[in-house]
Amino acid sequence: MSIHSSMDKGSQQGFMASYLEALSLVERLHRLLLDVIKDEFERLGIIDVNAVQALLLFNIGENEVTAGELKSRGYYQGSNVSYNLKKLVEMGYMHHQRCEIDRRSVRVRLTQSGREIRNIVAGLFARHAEGLQGKGVLSLDGIDEITSALRRVERYWTDQIRYIY
Repeated sequence: MSIHSSMDKGSQQGFMASYLEALSLVERLHRLLLDVIKDEFERLGIIDVNAVQALLLFNIGENEVTAGELKSRGYYQGSNVSYNLKKLVEMGYMHHQRCEIDRRSVRVRLTQSGREIRNIVAGLFARHAEGLQGKGVLSLDGIDEITSALRRVERYWTDQIRYIY
């Protein structure tokens, strides 16, 4: 065995360890994001909307969408989004209407109450962005670098899924 092959193996093991750490961090950050949203809603006394539903309202924004569109954009899994959309309609945070072209499809959009929830989440994110930058945790270049790297991973994973089918 040459010195080069052992270096490559060590390098591959190092990359694998870093990759697994990054995966774990992404998963923990998502759960932490939900906890941060939950904490904000508890602080404001909003108890009827959970963090996943609040994030769903934030991501829909001013758009009118179907559950399938949310799923295809990669925001949510099918059963989760359908359940949460149904609950949000029942609670008055979303309007729903059958699509005229495809009667099986239901289009949803935010009500005024839904827009208020979306604005709370947007305000929370704005405060966090300001705090991260203001305290020197992240610069604009730093966040752009993270976003760019995550997009490359997303593209790679998407290609892997397409390759399977």
